[in-house]
Order: sequence, then C-alpha cells, then structure tokens
Amino acid sequence: MSDDRVSQEDSKKESSVNLQETAGESIQSEAQRQRAEIPTINIPEKGVKDDNPGEERPPPLPPRPRVLESHRRLSNVIAAGFPSPQSSTRPRLQATATTALSRTDIHTQSYQDGSRETHSTSRPASPPTTSWGGWGSIRRLKIKDGDETASIQSSAPTLGAGGDVESLLGGFLGHEQTSGSNVLERQLQEAGLEELDDSRDDGVLEDFDQEFEEVDAMGEKDEDEERLLARWKSKRKHFLILSSAGKPIYTRHGDDNLISGYIGIIQTIISFYEGAQDQLRNFTAGGARFVIMSEGPLYLVAVSKLGESAAQLRVQLEALYMQILSTLTLPNLTHMFSNRPSTDLRRPLKGTEPLLSALADSFTRGSVSTLFSALECLKIRKSHREIINNTLLQKRCESLLYGLVVAGGRLVSVVRPRRHSLHPSDLRLIFNMLFEAEGVKAGGGENWIPLCLPGFNKNGYLYMYVSFIDGQGKEDPGNQGNKTIRHNEIAVLLISANKESFYDLRNMRDAVVEELEKNGSMEVIKTAVEKGQYTATDIVPGTVLHHFIYKSRANVQFTMPAYEPHFTTLVARRKLLSLYHTLHANVHAKNAHLNVHHCISRNSVSLAWITPLFELYCVAGPNASRNALAQSANKVVQWARREEERIFIIGGAVF
Repeated sequence: MSDDRVSQEDSKKESSVNLQETAGESIQSEAQRQRAEIPTINIPEKGVKDDNPGEERPPPLPPRPRVLESHRRLSNVIAAGFPSPQSSTRPRLQATATTALSRTDIHTQSYQDGSRETHSTSRPASPPTTSWGGWGSIRRLKIKDGDETASIQSSAPTLGAGGDVESLLGGFLGHEQTSGSNVLERQLQEAGLEELDDSRDDGVLEDFDQEFEEVDAMGEKDEDEERLLARWKSKRKHFLILSSAGKPIYTRHGDDNLISGYIGIIQTIISFYEGAQDQLRNFTAGGARFVIMSEGPLYLVAVSKLGESAAQLRVQLEALYMQILSTLTLPNLTHMFSNRPSTDLRRPLKGTEPLLSALADSFTRGSVSTLFSALECLKIRKSHREIINNTLLQKRCESLLYGLVVAGGRLVSVVRPRRHSLHPSDLRLIFNMLFEAEGVKAGGGENWIPLCLPGFNKNGYLYMYVSFIDGQGKEDPGNQGNKTIRHNEIAVLLISANKESFYDLRNMRDAVVEELEKNGSMEVIKTAVEKGQYTATDIVPGTVLHHFIYKSRANVQFTMPAYEPHFTTLVARRKLLSLYHTLHANVHAKNAHLNVHHCISRNSVSLAWITPLFELYCVAGPNASRNALAQSANKVVQWARREEERIFIIGGAVF
C-alpha cells in the first residue's frame, strides 16, 4: 500500500516537471517569435567576435544626459528630506494682460520681434505658500542644450503642491548653504554680463528739461519754418497717429502744417510694404528707433532716441490706442471709417488731446507702470486694508460694478464682481485721467464721466463717479513736464454700467467716506500718503542699492522705494528708467535663457533677477561689488515676501 502511494506521488512530480518544461518551452518559443517580429539591426561591438552571425541583436541604447541629470537633481531633493513629487508640471508664468488684483495662471508666448505676450487660463491657481524661510538665494545650474527652466533658479523650499519641484528646487537644495559672498560672487560672474556705455545718455539727455516745451504752431510767432522744424527735430521722442488715408490725427510736438510732409512720407512707406503683402513693424535710422503699429484704420508711430526696445515702444503705442478707444469705443471708430475712409478723426477726439499728451509725456519721462505692466499700491497694514474693503462691501449699492480708493496715484482698495477683474491698462487710463492730465480735478471735486475701458469691454461705455476727498497739490522737482503731481490726493472712484446711477453712487460715496472717517481708516490713508515711500536703506540698512523695483508676477503689482536721495532731478530719473528699460529688454528678449542679468557701466552696477514668482531689478553705485549686490538682492526678496500683504493687494474685495 505504501509502495503504491509512493509511486503515485512520483508520477505526480514527473507530470508536474513535464508540465513546467512544456510551459517553459512555449514561453521561450513565444518570446523568440515576438523578437523575430521586431525589426532590429545587428551591430557587433568593435573588437568583439560575433560567434552567431545569423542571430540579431538590439543596438545599445544612446546616453540620456538630461534624464540622468534630472534624476541626479531629484535624488538631491529626496536626500535633503523632500518628498518625491507626484507630478512635474512647470509653474505657470505670470503676465501683464489679465487681472491686476487676483491670482491667475499665466501663459507666455514669444513672437519673432522679441516681444512676449501673456494670457491667463481658467485653471485654478496654486495655493499660496505660508512660509518663506530661506527664500532668496540665487543659484545657477549648468544644463545642456539650453534648458531654460533650470538655468537660474531660486530657493523656495515651501512651494506648494503642483510646483515644478525638479526644476525649481533640484540640484542645490540637497547642498548646505555655504558662505554667501564667494558663492554669489561666482554666480554673478557666470550670469549674463553686459558692459553698458552710459556716456551716450549724457548727450541724448542734454537739455532734457526742454523736451516738454511746446513747439509753436506755424504763423503764431515770427519764427521761420526752419527754426520751428529744428526745434521739432530736437525732441527725443515723438508719437504720431494718422489714418490709413494719410490724414493726421495726433502728434505730440508741432502742428499739422509743420509735420504734414513727414506724415505723407510715413503713409507712403507703410503703403509700400502693405502693397508687397508685408507689414512694416520697426526699423532704426539716424540713431532713432521707429515702431509702427496698425490698428484697423489707424496707424500709430513712435520715434525714440531714448534706447527703448521695439517691444517696449509697442506697449506705449497700445496704451495710446486704448486712450482713443476709451473716448470713442471700437464700434464707433470702425463705423466712422467704414462709411467714410477719409474721416477726419480730430473732431470726434477734440478735447482729449491733453489726455493723449499727458500719457505720451509719462512715457518720455519713464513710466514704471507701463514698462512692467503692473500697478503700485499704497503700503498699509493688512488689517487696515481689510477694514477698508469691508466698508466698501457693506456700503455697496446695487448698480456698482467697480469701487476703488486711490491715494496719490497708488491703489488703496478695490471691490469688484467675483467673475470680473480690473485690467492694468484700464487702471492706467483712469490714473492718467485723474493724476496726470488734471482735467478731472480742474472740474471740481465731483465728476461724472462716461468712458470705455477697453480691457473690460471695448464695445461700450461705463460711467465713473469720481470724488476727491482731501489733500493739497504738491510740486515735485523730478517731474518737470507735468505741471503738478499731487502726492496726497485721495479719491473715491465708483464705476457702473448704468448711466442713470449717478445719485446712487453719490449716496454710496457719502456713506463710505463717513464710515472711513468713523473707523479711523481715512486717517490711516492720510498718514501713509504723508509718510511717503520708503527708501532702500529702510529695507536693507547699509545697502549698496540706490534703487530697486520688485514685481509680483502673481498679483501683477510692483513696489519700489522713493527716488530720493540719488535720483532727484528729471535727468537722473530718466537715466535710471533707461537702465531699467535695458535690463527688462535683455531678460525678456527672445531666446533669453538666463534669468539673471548683470550690467556694469561707468555710473552704476545693476542686476535683473527673474523667477516664475517675481521680477527684481536693482541699481547700485559704480563701486558696489557683486557680492554686496547679490546679498542686498536676496534681502530685498526676503523683505518683499515677508511684507507681501502690506505692499500688495491680494485678491481684493469681491461680491
């Protein structure tokens, strides 16, 4: 009986072995059949004899340096105690053309002329970070093939989920923070370095105070045509607007009789290129840059000797075009020229020349808001700003679309619908009307203005109630060419789509002002305005920096110190703004892979630092070292992140 049981177990084992051998043979035959179906190339290695010439071998895999480098950087992150990211989506770059007061995701698109256009998406933004310890170290990685996302990186160990941990944090977070001086000195040496010859500015900006003096019209005085033409040619910057039929519409300097010949030449050149199915965008001649922008039936031309790039001048022309649309709206403009192509647009625009000239003069002096497509806010405590926001919400009337409190050209508070945002270009038009052209204030403390906000809707009008509360005008010696700049004007702006809502908005204004006086917010605003802007030494004691501009890309807002004591004159400020224009053009140019750019000149040392979260531009004296410049830049970034809710409006009040 036991022998039969043993024989049965042996037969089971033999059948099991046979079954495994059969399965193994079938698997091997199937694998051989699949390999036979895959086309491969048999490349024997050099110096190795091929024993089986008939058997095909797959070629060796090529090296993958980018993947290896990415794995190496990611290993450093994990070794430093950071969790492995689940995704590696690149952070959205922030831009200019969406909302000035809410966090959005942004895409950037580059064009052939070197300009960049940005637009927002509907994807919800990443949650804000809560801690910024250790923020602000400039680091550079050497990535092959020009990997733009990881060339210059900033340390942000508290980035929220969804950030590109590999590109933003990899490669250096695993290393200890060494002594800052030698490391940052070497990094700035490796960054983009440019030597600027600022002696050219001395010649171009000679007698710059006379740039804003009016050129007399022909026949007004006894001056002959040649002398008037010489004065017109001496201007460093010109803006001209004409119709496609060659009719002059606006010129900043001179009158129609004086420039009619040049208008004809410009129209002929543009028509020649259009006849060749080509579009003339810009060119350089005689030390000046010419930029032409075509918008429907209008041609807008900028001529500048101040060193601005074509993309920067195009932004200025777009602002002038928006100013025209704010008066006429796009449908009215199109209708006039569709019925009569030779329409003289000067009559419909009569009375708006001061607005266009004030805007053009701000570009000539140097407009930080236009250059960076961002807004400046009044620095107050977060709790104080929340009280002002709640006051606007509590006293809001049904017809209100937007409500703003503005002080000295800087935004204090805003209330808006949840699904509507304020475009920075629209706010620049409003600020130009209120604080630059002076036309509104000259009409009294209360105004009712129909206007079009092209960024909101270029097809119709809105109605703005403006009330100046308090403050006296004060002269600024650094703003010649603009008769009076009011640094302590406080205004309440209430905007509605209902043209019959004047009395509703006036009652809301009275209730808001009364409540602001009662809860002490009005005194807070007056104190902040009278205190003025901070200085660079207030932020970083003993710093080598003379001036800086910090832009939050998420909020589309910027902050900067006062121009005093280093830039008190008009010429000094124009030189500073020319330097900012150069830095901005270099880091935003097409194919610009470096996010840190360092410039040295006879009179200054400057730095531009670009990350997905912020942009920083610093200017120091000519004797400042790279190490001191980098240390000050890091401290400015740390201060800005720490004071973010005071210097910027985060989200605003929504209803």
